Amino acid sequence: MELPKLRIENLQPKYPIVQGGMAVRVSTASLAGAVANAGGIGLIGATAMSMPELREEIRRSREIADGGIVGINVMYAATEFADIVHTAIDEGIDVIFTGAGFSRDIFKWGKEAGVPIVFIVSSAKAARIAEKYGASAVVAEGCEAGGHLGTLRSVKEIVPEIREAVDIPVIAAGGIVSGKDMFDMIKLGASGVQMATRFVLSYECSVADEFKKMYLNAKEDDVVIIRSPVGLPGRAIRNEFVKLLEENKAPVPKSCSRCLKKCSKEYCIVKALNNSKDGKVDEGIVFVGKNVFKIKEILHVEEIFEKLLSEYYAAQTFS
Repeated sequence: MELPKLRIENLQPKYPIVQGGMAVRVSTASLAGAVANAGGIGLIGATAMSMPELREEIRRSREIADGGIVGINVMYAATEFADIVHTAIDEGIDVIFTGAGFSRDIFKWGKEAGVPIVFIVSSAKAARIAEKYGASAVVAEGCEAGGHLGTLRSVKEIVPEIREAVDIPVIAAGGIVSGKDMFDMIKLGASGVQMATRFVLSYECSVADEFKKMYLNAKEDDVVIIRSPVGLPGRAIRNEFVKLLEENKAPVPKSCSRCLKKCSKEYCIVKALNNSKDGKVDEGIVFVGKNVFKIKEILHVEEIFEKLLSEYYAAQTFS
């Protein structure tokens, strides 16, 4: 089974691999640009970025991408959702991925600007709705994913259902860390895959070394489900902050920038994510995919692509 061609409107990367857009400032220009340059679709995690910062990240990523496909990922739950989308469009972004809530307006904005909108879903029903309103593709994200989760069902269950429900491309996401995983998803009907956790363990990912060490040292039972002020469960590595959260002792915010449309204010999710990204891993949340324990090395993005493709074709040979 040859690699499928992932075509999202007029966009077609060399390989059907999307790098997940990880907030807060986990996937920035250095990573997104490198993935785009290597032949995939690189995504900047735009949620919680200021507009000047987002403009700079998009411009930097384009320089690195050298003609490759660069997009953003933005949560609908973000207060500045509309501003982020319009800023990215104004900067000539290639594609926008979105989820964590539903916006009808974004499809209109994308159509007017000629920018494809890819919606992140976890059910056939949601996929059909997204297609009806104008989504150019959907990401079928299962419970194995890192960060905020929209389902308790496996990606292996939802991909065939979503593939049958829509005519647009279906990109599988959740727990995909190898070329064998990619082969399995494409065999189930996916047009491509989205991977986030695998790309954190790249030299081009700009998070602190302490963050990457949490990934490298994680065992299977270190990965747990936590509560998030966003109102969705999340998957993270158990650390001192998570232990406090489990004991209902997480630090209550002293102030609030109202970065989310709805927030429980149990703790500040942006501060927690920023702390971890900066290396203060016991003072924040380290979001991660379920299968992080299977990754044992940090590689350059180009080497990750080579490894994924080699594993994909090996899986094809022995299937």
